[in-house]
Amino acid sequence: MKIKFELEHVGINTPNAEEAEKLAQLLGMMFNIEPRHGQKSEFAGPYFECMKAPFLGSNGHIAMRTSDLTAAVEELKEKGFSFNMETAAYTEEGALKNVYLDGEFGGFAIHIMQK
Repeated sequence: MKIKFELEHVGINTPNAEEAEKLAQLLGMMFNIEPRHGQKSEFAGPYFECMKAPFLGSNGHIAMRTSDLTAAVEELKEKGFSFNMETAAYTEEGALKNVYLDGEFGGFAIHIMQK
């Protein structure tokens, strides 16, 4: 059975907090969605995460979600992909919550997370 993935958001690298806020405001106005402040980023609705400093991926990251992250990791490994386990986050119970794949794809890192 193939794992189903859904787009969570697109993370866009910006050089600093000021540029991140300006971009989130612009995207919010453009698409009639509410901007909001985050600790490491500014958001424009649920779709765009404007990073306050460059992070993984030359351009940013694409976040995908799935209902079974453990099975998704196994499926992706079987397809030949590997993971940057230094980026892995876990729940208090020790279950994998999210992780980035190794490398870039079209200038973007890929972040997969538990739905």
